[in-house]
Amino acid sequence: MARSPTLNYCPTCGHVLQDRVAFGRARRYCPACDRVVFREHKIAAGVIVERAGWILLVRRRWEPCQGLWTFPAGFVDFDEHPAGAAVRECREETGLEVSIVDLLDVIAGREHDHGADIVIVYLAQLIGGEMRAADDVDRVAFFAPEEDALPPLAFRATRIALEKWRDAQADCI
Repeated sequence: MARSPTLNYCPTCGHVLQDRVAFGRARRYCPACDRVVFREHKIAAGVIVERAGWILLVRRRWEPCQGLWTFPAGFVDFDEHPAGAAVRECREETGLEVSIVDLLDVIAGREHDHGADIVIVYLAQLIGGEMRAADDVDRVAFFAPEEDALPPLAFRATRIALEKWRDAQADCI
């Protein structure tokens, strides 16, 4: 799991932060303005879209994991609902319009220095649009969901979400 960068300066007054036990654990503290600085999670949201039994995946254009595949996803803006972010990211990356059907999983654990701490994965259905690679992906395609039919996957969260989706499909049979 990647390590978060250390907070060194108070976001309120700019003073150098120190460590102090607060609320049961060591936290960053500003002695100048008496503020305990709490870390905020980076949250991403994405969608698993199925069409005729095949899964929509996108290939990453940039590092980390350039050239590897994942489901359409991205960071949730501070004023955005995670489901709305998942729909927006799918549109931005694939040109496809989707609607959220259900929550599939919430996956915790930062995988790289610039990644999310929490990934919220929704099930979505295709409702329109024209498929095209855009934004931070260079390819978009549907794949058979069997593990041996998938392209090389980028993230642990991708593997977990696809496994959970396959398990849910098997339960419906």
